[in-house]
Amino acid sequence: MRLYIGARVMRNLKDSGWIKLKGGLFLILGLLSGTLQFLEHPTFKSGLLLIITVWALCRFYYFAFYVIERYVDPTYRFRGLLSLARYLIRRRTTVGHR
Repeated sequence: MRLYIGARVMRNLKDSGWIKLKGGLFLILGLLSGTLQFLEHPTFKSGLLLIITVWALCRFYYFAFYVIERYVDPTYRFRGLLSLARYLIRRRTTVGHR
């Protein structure tokens, strides 16, 4: 799959070193932004809500990525959250017309 941005073509990332670096950068970004958010309002409630938010969004992503592919529709291939939204809308309209 290729993404066309302007006149440039972006290819899928396949090098394991770059993939690991990208994952590490996401981890650093998440930890840094979560820490800064907590330091803005350093209360037990703020920390707890931040933890619950991260946990719930991780579970949603797992649901979107793994559960639908394995248990709901084995023909569906996850490509991102917009792909999931299109799939759910399409599926709802086709199920409603049966």
